[in-house]
Amino acid sequence: MKAELIYVEMTTDTSHTGPAWIGYGFFNRTRKTVYFNGRILGRGRSVVGNYVDIQSGEEFWISGIKKNGENRHWAGFGKIIIDNSAIDDYLKIIDESKLSKNKFLVTEFDNVPKIEIATKIENSKLK
Repeated sequence: MKAELIYVEMTTDTSHTGPAWIGYGFFNRTRKTVYFNGRILGRGRSVVGNYVDIQSGEEFWISGIKKNGENRHWAGFGKIIIDNSAIDDYLKIIDESKLSKNKFLVTEFDNVPKIEIATKIENSKLK
């Protein structure tokens, strides 16, 4: 599984003002499941979210990083939480030398994919 730098925004009841993150996601081979910051997100079919947390049912929008640095939805606002380990790669993509302190909060993410938990949940749905 290859790590990929992604933008993730919670869309459940948030009107694009909910929490948002930039960090490394780990997609499975079919890209139907992504492991991100301790969550297991499966492909969803919603108007506002393209992935759903398979444990909580919360909806998320996942996309690649925009080169212009404007990742939030045009109607949304709020700081984006960024993984400390992703800052250098993010700055290269947006061609900047430092993060804007009024746009980001820096923290450490849980970057260990929970593959065993996902397999157990998906298999229990088949019963």
